[in-house]
Amino acid sequence: MPADAARLRAALLRPAGPSSDFDLNPATALPPGRVLRPAAVLVAVQGDRLILTKRSSHLQHHPGQIAFAGGKLDAGDASLEACALREAAEEIGLPGSAVEVLGRLPVHETVTGFTVTPVLALIGAFAPVPEAGEVDEVFTVPLAHVLDPARYRIEGRRWRGEWRRYYAVPYGPYYIWGATARILRGLAERVQDEG
Repeated sequence: MPADAARLRAALLRPAGPSSDFDLNPATALPPGRVLRPAAVLVAVQGDRLILTKRSSHLQHHPGQIAFAGGKLDAGDASLEACALREAAEEIGLPGSAVEVLGRLPVHETVTGFTVTPVLALIGAFAPVPEAGEVDEVFTVPLAHVLDPARYRIEGRRWRGEWRRYYAVPYGPYYIWGATARILRGLAERVQDEG
């Protein structure tokens, strides 16, 4: 088993704290009785690289942002893993036969009202095909980059009239931030706890 795969499997066995867009914004007042929609994303590791997407700049929600392949749970999805795999097939042309699911990372609550379940998986060889309406680009970053907590920084911007702080872990021309960076930061912390 490749070293990175062994480290990821071991990390899944370690305790994990909660994850949300509010981790760095504890004063945020969440509306009472809010209804959160379930979603899932695929944290897809291929060798020593992590597969990410750049969302289409024409989308209404999160245009141009860096994200995992994924989306909201549909009635026909048998599980959150099935949702993540369906979305990855639709968005980047990833066949289920090329995926080995390792397990789930902590559920992440977003400011946009979703509970996102990240599904960690090892990916075999495949030729990415970006879904033209949703994905501008499929690319990879070194796994070592996103598994190094020292590469993360805390930044902020105004959102709905208030300052919001968030994690960012830029790589080259790709600005990885928000929920994607927070999920990866949590995984990086668990991997670093190995010794």
